Amino acid sequence: MMAVKGKTRRSTGKDIRKDNCDARKLRREVEKAKRQLSSTHTAHVDIESFFETLTRAKFEELNNDLFRGTLKPVQKVMEDAELKKNEIDEIVLVGGSTRIPKIQQLVKEFFNGKEPSKGINPDEAVGYGTAV
Repeated sequence: MMAVKGKTRRSTGKDIRKDNCDARKLRREVEKAKRQLSSTHTAHVDIESFFETLTRAKFEELNNDLFRGTLKPVQKVMEDAELKKNEIDEIVLVGGSTRIPKIQQLVKEFFNGKEPSKGINPDEAVGYGTAV
């Protein structure tokens, strides 16, 4: 999102961070692009006089540190539980951001190639677990 903000300021001469309405529009468009990039390789961010095409590769590059940081709590939980990767029977990803292909890839790599389960909807997983 930072790259998009900078591009907006350069292309229009306007600092979008100073206009709450434009910042909300940009946030909404970037969120929409993030969701679209989970199933396609390009997405468009379009607000008023600003238009940018965002590729999945660029999105992953911009967010690489954030994505890699998601594995730290996984490592911590496994250490606290004194579990090894090969002792994990099933990997269930929870939450909408787990639809991001790069997140799925990093989790798979972390668990030495073990595929995350596709049988549970990530948006419903917490509710399902609570019910069980």
